[in-house]
Amino acid sequence: MASCTTLPVFLGLLSLLIFLSPIPNTVAATASSYSGGIRLGIIRKPSSHVPTFRQAPAFCNGDSCGNERIHVTMTLDANYLRGTMAAVLSIIQQSACPENVEFHFFWGRFEPHVLSNIKSTFPYLEFRTYRFDCNRVRGKISKSIRQALDQPLNYVRIYLADILPSDVKRIIYLDSDLVVVGDIARLWEIDLKGKVLGAPEYCHANFTKYFTELFWSNPVWAKTFQGKRPCYFNTGVMVLDVEMWRQGDYTQKVEDWMEVQKHKRIYHLGSLPPFLLVLAGNIKRVDHRWNRHGLGGDNIEGKCRNLHPGPISLLHWSGKGKPWLRIDLRKPCSADYLWAPYDLHHSSTDSLEEQ
Repeated sequence: MASCTTLPVFLGLLSLLIFLSPIPNTVAATASSYSGGIRLGIIRKPSSHVPTFRQAPAFCNGDSCGNERIHVTMTLDANYLRGTMAAVLSIIQQSACPENVEFHFFWGRFEPHVLSNIKSTFPYLEFRTYRFDCNRVRGKISKSIRQALDQPLNYVRIYLADILPSDVKRIIYLDSDLVVVGDIARLWEIDLKGKVLGAPEYCHANFTKYFTELFWSNPVWAKTFQGKRPCYFNTGVMVLDVEMWRQGDYTQKVEDWMEVQKHKRIYHLGSLPPFLLVLAGNIKRVDHRWNRHGLGGDNIEGKCRNLHPGPISLLHWSGKGKPWLRIDLRKPCSADYLWAPYDLHHSSTDSLEEQ
């Protein structure tokens, strides 16, 4: 077996660093100390269109680790590959038992260099890959306010239970535009209390704005949330009971609302609103530390946003602005410096040093 690095879990360290907002740029130097002394190699790119990534170190389990597998699902797409690489590195680096984490990657378009980059950047990573048939949703997707939200792979979260093998009973679904700064096992271990899905809820948000006036004016549709206290939740971070999802036929329930949307425009965003229509007010509430979202700004302009005070275990650049794009443009937001230490792209160091 190849030698590997055992690092302490830095649970709560970044929480202390970023408790106050706005975030000073000097945080980058502190966060960068995580990788001190780690061997890194350059992976040569075969063509000008394929990005290059440094090889990540192998991380070992601590002595107290058992054998329980933690199943994490993500999508693989060339446009978001840099984000995926950073997310994977953050998960295994911050985990006390990194060898217990098994990744399940879903791809919609065959891009050989994407898979080869994952293998070469993380040669010791335990993962499985699955093809998602994009034709399954092409006729069900209606245009939203941002083109990226309309991509078929964005809808794979609806079909995870249909594609994953029967031995996978529970999963954590994660978007590619985030980094985990706490031990993923703490999220995995939450008790769903009989609910099919667990996620942070944001009940201060104006829930009505996620649906059109046409939806609320229809007496039948408006009764969807009757007897519930529906709150917004972000589908980029979810703990999912796969077996319960299958037994409850939740895929069909979500698709039914997508069919309504196709003929009667009842919401503006992509795959989020049908999740809300089916599950809002009936999920297990998870601590907000597990999805400090919105760092990408809104879906139209993607302007910088500061973090709110409080403990943080996961940073999420939901919205239009992505940290790797802003760093390359040499116009990073303050929060982007917290993503940068996990960036394995070969030019990332130069980009930050030139700020």
